[in-house]
Amino acid sequence: MNQQYGKEERMWAMIVHLSALVGFIIPLGNVLGPLIIWLIKKDTSPFIDTHGKEALNFSITVTIYAAISYLLLIVFIGALLLIALFLFWAIFLIMAAVKANEGNDFRYPLTFRFVK
Repeated sequence: MNQQYGKEERMWAMIVHLSALVGFIIPLGNVLGPLIIWLIKKDTSPFIDTHGKEALNFSITVTIYAAISYLLLIVFIGALLLIALFLFWAIFLIMAAVKANEGNDFRYPLTFRFVK
């Protein structure tokens, strides 16, 4: 575990990743959760700022991928893409939260970097 960052910093970095789960309750909550937490906590720590940007970029990217997959529901491949996307999202979301809690940086794969 990386002791460079305090327990509170690591906790907030983990929460910013897990806040994407709000998308199960609120439409587009997967983007709003990380956005709100990042905006509130970004000035308190560079570690939280970095994880917030990464979580926000990943959530926006996954939303774009999901929209494309929904369009492809016309042809059956969209359903398969949505299943694969959900698994990809869930696995990497958990990995990022664990890494953040350990005090390590994490970069999501296949992510567009909208917020720099």
